Amino acid sequence: MSGAPRRETEQRLPDVPVVDAHHHLCNLSQQSYPWLERPVEQGFPYHGDDRPIRRDYAVKDYLTDVGEIDLIGSVHIENGAADPRAETTWLVDVMRTAPIPTALVAKVDLLADTAAEDLEWQAAQPGVRGTRQILSWHPDPVYTHTSSPGIIEDPSWLANFGRLAALDLSFDLQIYPHQIEQAIALARAFPDVRIILDHAGMPISRTGTDLADWQERMSRLAHCPNVVCKISGIGTQDHHWTVDSIQPVVLGAIEAFGPDRAMFAGNFPVDSLYSTFTDLYAAFGELTADFSTAERTRLFSGTAAETYQLTPSRAPGR
Repeated sequence: MSGAPRRETEQRLPDVPVVDAHHHLCNLSQQSYPWLERPVEQGFPYHGDDRPIRRDYAVKDYLTDVGEIDLIGSVHIENGAADPRAETTWLVDVMRTAPIPTALVAKVDLLADTAAEDLEWQAAQPGVRGTRQILSWHPDPVYTHTSSPGIIEDPSWLANFGRLAALDLSFDLQIYPHQIEQAIALARAFPDVRIILDHAGMPISRTGTDLADWQERMSRLAHCPNVVCKISGIGTQDHHWTVDSIQPVVLGAIEAFGPDRAMFAGNFPVDSLYSTFTDLYAAFGELTADFSTAERTRLFSGTAAETYQLTPSRAPGR
């Protein structure tokens, strides 16, 4: 744990089992993760000073962070390793002896000349359910992950994206609100591909006008039945969040997609920079206290299990 501040919440832990739909593990001592190797003198991107998480982060570290949460499964999202195949190979080995992760989302660059081969290889690995290539583009270099706003519209990229359905692979889509129009076009063009919108569309601006614009765009994206929304990355865009400050995003995303197509996730260890895992899930619990048991079950585990084709089971002794 990074020593993140504890939050003043009611500590209303979820009263239903949890599938954490988005977390990372890190094998930094043996693999390269360029985003964690950026020279400090160059400054840090929008997620802030990441030096506390520039270390190995194994299953035991993650479960320590999870604490008393009733975790029955998890989805490991690619962690930006320089060699995606090596990362998957390591994680498959981890899964042979560890209770989690329950499924993997692997990195594939759909613009690469080897994309078709990489997709076939990843799809053949035990536990791989989907792929991710971060597409978040922003004119401010502090926020951008890519050098071009047009990747999602590139013919070669789209041709490789079209291979996902036949391989039964989902796609984790990480974009900003101003890119949602592109996401709508993508979802409509490939209705047979399961698309998971990461981090609730990353609404980095929380002004009234910008939040209203995000809500309207989210509602239109939700009209695409092959898209589900992952409510995660809470602290990356609100480093000092409170239950009140994240309420519009959490409830706004649920309003757009409904509990049947929305899921909660922790984004650890990144979000350990801003809060404990318990405080984060306590906030989710508090914000959904008035929801029905069936709705909370979907948000905390059901949607994730269905989307990522999981067979959840409790970790030994939990």
